[in-house]
Amino acid sequence: MEFSNLLTQWYLQNKRDLPWRNTTNPYPIWLSEIILQQTRVAQGTPYFLSFMNAFPTVFDLAKANEEQVLKLWQGLGYYSRARNLHKTAQIVAQKMSGVFPNTYKDLLKLKGVGEYTAAAIASFSFNEPVPVVDGNVFRVLSRYFDVETDIALASAKKEFTALAFELMPKDTRGGAELSEANPALFNQAIMEFGALQCVPKNPDCSVCVFNSSCAALQKKKVDQLPVNNKKLKVRNRFFNYLVVADENENTIIQKRTAKGIWHNLYEFPLIETDEAKDFDFITEQIHSGIFANNEVISIEEHNDKSIIHKLSHQHLHIKFWKVNIKGTIENGINPENLKTFPFPIVIYNFIEKN
Repeated sequence: MEFSNLLTQWYLQNKRDLPWRNTTNPYPIWLSEIILQQTRVAQGTPYFLSFMNAFPTVFDLAKANEEQVLKLWQGLGYYSRARNLHKTAQIVAQKMSGVFPNTYKDLLKLKGVGEYTAAAIASFSFNEPVPVVDGNVFRVLSRYFDVETDIALASAKKEFTALAFELMPKDTRGGAELSEANPALFNQAIMEFGALQCVPKNPDCSVCVFNSSCAALQKKKVDQLPVNNKKLKVRNRFFNYLVVADENENTIIQKRTAKGIWHNLYEFPLIETDEAKDFDFITEQIHSGIFANNEVISIEEHNDKSIIHKLSHQHLHIKFWKVNIKGTIENGINPENLKTFPFPIVIYNFIEKN
């Protein structure tokens, strides 16, 4: 119990005042957890506030159309999270009368809710004694107990979950805010400790509350833990976007309907190639029928050096090509309306600057 007591004491003295921590209402807690998946708190907080302002209840979010949700999500990445968020809101609002499941097991049945998110909601909203295990928790526990298990292994999650459960106080009386020895507080504390104190690189162990009992510190292994031997395979893709402008400065965009990155977001007409291509190749593609109904006046390479946009498993090498055409485009989009559509952030940034 000494570990959990020291941890919760540290948390109560050092915790950040985050908006989703002032409630046990599962809607904002669920919303914050989905937003913060693969997103830093500093980046995610403004998005959380924007969503709560636009959609104060799960019913408001359910009634929104998908494009509204994607537009508000713009810049957060991993857009499947936003689509799942919207679908889950509709299920909770329409099939559950707006009432979220109140157990870990039932929360897992919701679309986009995995083990970590279900554990967070179950403990923070309903004080169920189920541990959260994310990168922060792997790091804190592996260092404190000198656990050398490779966290890339499927079995690691089970091992660390069992360890966290053993350490977790099981007092479930009252709400999460009423007791200093309950599951909700422990989960918040261990995540916060990993985020603020036991950070991945160069943690200041001299001021750590565990500096007399941390096994990794005693053995000078802090920088070696947790063990992670996962090798990430990165695919390179080459995107050439055709930014068309007619005599009225109207342009063309299209929706990405295929499965994969940026599903249901908008983009300019795209020529994807298996390697970087030069001006002559792109010009030939454009003149070979892409704009058969309009005469091409000029083609200009906007950025001579590719913009490299890094995703988790893909590096996109992006070039924008300005294509001026004669006459007017049928169903063209004017510059003002263009900004209302949800785009991948790299295209949105291009539009904003040009």
